[in-house]
Parts: sequence; C-alpha cells; structure tokens
Amino acid sequence: MAIVAALQDTRIANALAPRRRPDFVQTPTVEAITRRALAYLNAGFSVHFRGPAGTGKTTLAMDTAALLNRPIVMITGDEEMATGTLVGGQRGYHVRKVVDRFVHNVTKTEETAEQRWADHRLTTAYREGYTLIYDEFTRSRPEANNVLLSVLEEGLLVLPAQNQNEAYIKVHPNFRVIFTSNPQEYAGVHDAQDALGDRIVTIDVGHADRELEIAIAAARSGLPSATVTPVIDLVREFRNTGEYDQAPTLRSSLMICRMMAQEGFRVAIDDAQFVQVCLDILGAKSTFSGKANGKRKQQHEMLLSLIEHHCPGRATSGANQHQAWSDQAASPALRGIQAETTDA
Repeated sequence: MAIVAALQDTRIANALAPRRRPDFVQTPTVEAITRRALAYLNAGFSVHFRGPAGTGKTTLAMDTAALLNRPIVMITGDEEMATGTLVGGQRGYHVRKVVDRFVHNVTKTEETAEQRWADHRLTTAYREGYTLIYDEFTRSRPEANNVLLSVLEEGLLVLPAQNQNEAYIKVHPNFRVIFTSNPQEYAGVHDAQDALGDRIVTIDVGHADRELEIAIAAARSGLPSATVTPVIDLVREFRNTGEYDQAPTLRSSLMICRMMAQEGFRVAIDDAQFVQVCLDILGAKSTFSGKANGKRKQQHEMLLSLIEHHCPGRATSGANQHQAWSDQAASPALRGIQAETTDA
C-alpha cells in the first residue's frame, strides 16, 4: 500500500491519504477477506487482522482503509505506549502579556501562562472521523489500551484530567479502527484484554496460497511468473518441513526474487550466486549453538536438495555444484569460522 504525503490541512496534520499501490495483487481470496472486513466496518464495528509474520496483515489493513475513502491515522504498538501517547497531553504554554502605559510615567505589566492541550492520533481520528490503524496492538501493554474500551462500546472518549477545557469527546460517526496482531510472536507481546477482544471482529489471516504468492512475487520483482515460480515452490516446501526457528514467509521469496532481478541470477543450482542468496536468506531462519554444527550441516544439505529439486541446473554441472557446496559446508575451515562466530 502506497501512502501519499500528509494532507496539508493543519487540522489533519497527522493524517494520511491512502491509495492502493499499483502492484497490489487482487485475487478472489484477498477480495473475499477485504469484502468481509468492509462489511463489518460499514456496520460500525472495528476489525482485527490476526496472523503470523509475513501474511500481509498490514497491507490488508491499509488497503481496506483506502477503500473506506477517508484519511487514516496510523500507530504502532510498543512497550512504551501509554494512554497519553494515544490520547494527548499538555504540550507547552500559551503566554499572554499586557503592558499598560495609560499613565505616561507609570508602566503596568500583567503576564499569564496557561498550559496548552495537544491531541494525539487517537483523539485526532476520533474528532475528525478518520480511520485509525493500530498495527501490532498487542505489543502495547494492556492498560495502555483501556481508553479504547469506552471508545468502541459507548462512543465516548474520556480525556485525562489535565485537559480542563473538556472531559469527554463524542465519537464522529465515520470513525473506525483496524487492528493487526501476530499471535505467534513471544518477545514483547502481551495478551489483549478480553474486554477489548469482545468489542472487535477478528479475521484470521494465514499464509497466502501458491497462486497468490507467485502473483505477488512477479508484481514486486518485475520478473515473469515462470521465473519466480521455482523460488516460491522452494520457499513453500522449506516452510512445510518445519526445520527452522522462524518460519520462512513470502518476504523470503520476495528478497530472493528482487536479488535475482537486480543481479541477473539464473534460477539454477549451478548459479553459485543464486544458491548463495538462497542459503543466506533461508539459512538465517534457524539459529544454532556452537555445538550444533552437525545440525547446521544437515539443514545446509536439505536446502541444497530443495534448491536442486526446484531449480535444477544443467544435467551434469548441477550435481557437481551441489557436491561443491556440500564439500564447502563440511570443510574444517568453515566449521571453525562458524564456531568462532557463534562463540563470539
């Protein structure tokens, strides 16, 4: 999803105008998910796209927001998020100074200073009726999101006591929220409150099917579908093996395809540069301790076999190249480098 420059109106300085990116791939599966999400949003509900990394949750959120045809405000959850980060707070002072010289030889000065309230993104979206995209909201501590409970249920935003000019804001009828989260993450992720989960509609987003992954890889890399198909099949089969610590996603396929487009690699086991890129990107999905060189070599062999199967080279050189890569992985010098790097 491409986002154009921030809108110029000072009232909406924090808002963006979304536009569907030119290479956005629309398939029946994507269209069905988008249609469901739009139906819930148009009915006044908030939507939550939930799925593992690399499944396009944020892209779906941005595309759905673009179809609502209203400005968006985007925030990303993190451990430091607090209610004030969402709503706003006191920012600076308004100073007023009056100098009275009514009597020519007497000067009277009166000076007052008042703290000024500044809206943050939630409040801006709430007032103006924009779409709020709250990306990875479970990375924020649950108490930071408590302010959303009354927003989503009663349509009322309760402002902190520091704002002495107004205590509440009524919801704009066009205000909507789209959440995203990754339930498989464990570092820096919190469980969402049941009360918040009860107020939103969750749509689970899984890995794309093969046809969609091929279409996206071709669109993003500029390569023909026939060229990217072996890479997609290679990554998908590796994902199905389960022999990794972090699942390889469509992003891995896109990295390989973009390097192919940039460097002109051939999709073949006998293209050493292509093989090295595959090993760099896919091999990084597993972490091995200093004593796990045997397991590292097994995964290395497995990746080479997958590359040879999906990206065969010339009749003889492919097998020779596979053996060369295997010999390199088994060399004492390489094992020493691996162990030294791991110990460091």
